[in-house]
Amino acid sequence: MVKNRFDVWLIGLEVIMILLALLFLSPFYFVIVNSFKTLGQILVNSASFPEAYIWSNFEKSWSFIQFPKVLFNSSLITATSVAAIVIVGTMAAYRIVRHPSIFNKLIFSLLIASMIIPFQSIMLQLVRVTSLLELRGNLFGIVASNLGFGLAFSVFLFHGFIKSIPLEIEEAAVIDGCSTYSVFGRIVLPLLKPIIVTVIILNTLFIWNDYLLPVLIIGGNKDLTTIPLAITRFFGQYSKQWNLALPALIMGITPIIVFFLLLQRHVVEGITSGSLKG
Repeated sequence: MVKNRFDVWLIGLEVIMILLALLFLSPFYFVIVNSFKTLGQILVNSASFPEAYIWSNFEKSWSFIQFPKVLFNSSLITATSVAAIVIVGTMAAYRIVRHPSIFNKLIFSLLIASMIIPFQSIMLQLVRVTSLLELRGNLFGIVASNLGFGLAFSVFLFHGFIKSIPLEIEEAAVIDGCSTYSVFGRIVLPLLKPIIVTVIILNTLFIWNDYLLPVLIIGGNKDLTTIPLAITRFFGQYSKQWNLALPALIMGITPIIVFFLLLQRHVVEGITSGSLKG
């Protein structure tokens, strides 16, 4: 009797999970089916299948936003920002863990505390500071901003993972003649591979899809326009070109979806390794 009740409960839970999955996947259905319609068909019935698949929507969208250029800009900004976060984050976390001074503990506490500050509360200050330092409208400005906002959580993840690495391994390397930099580069860094991949995935997803920070820092610099900024060109004050915006959206999210699917298994592996062993 108990087993039958458990089976019924499990089946009911699976049905609920399937319905929730369909609910969360429904926006993808609307994006895909409407990307092949005319604007009139979208406005009349956005839930129906297209009467005829209009592939020219993708061609027009591709040329209108200069997709190869904005794709390169998004890739450049994302890759540079993530590389900076990984390099600075690993070194900072290693220093904090292996040299637990009062100053390092204070720095770590400030980093963790900064994670609870809403971005909206510092937008105006960010614009003023970046303008004062002449960081707006250039690559270094957006990379530095992404580094500042992505560093705290990354250091937190690296910190937990480094604590799980036995100190005896590093001491043995020092006895063999390795310097501090050699120990970090040859011993510690390879062991951080699972959590590094996790940090890369999480920050890539955020930076690639971010709109607010690029619009504040990049502004009107068309040479650095990212995909989210380019898609806004389809929406004016009096018109909204959904038939062209949706194909651009599909082309924009396809690379990041493929990237995530290729590396998703490392996310759980990296987070659990750092949290369980730390």
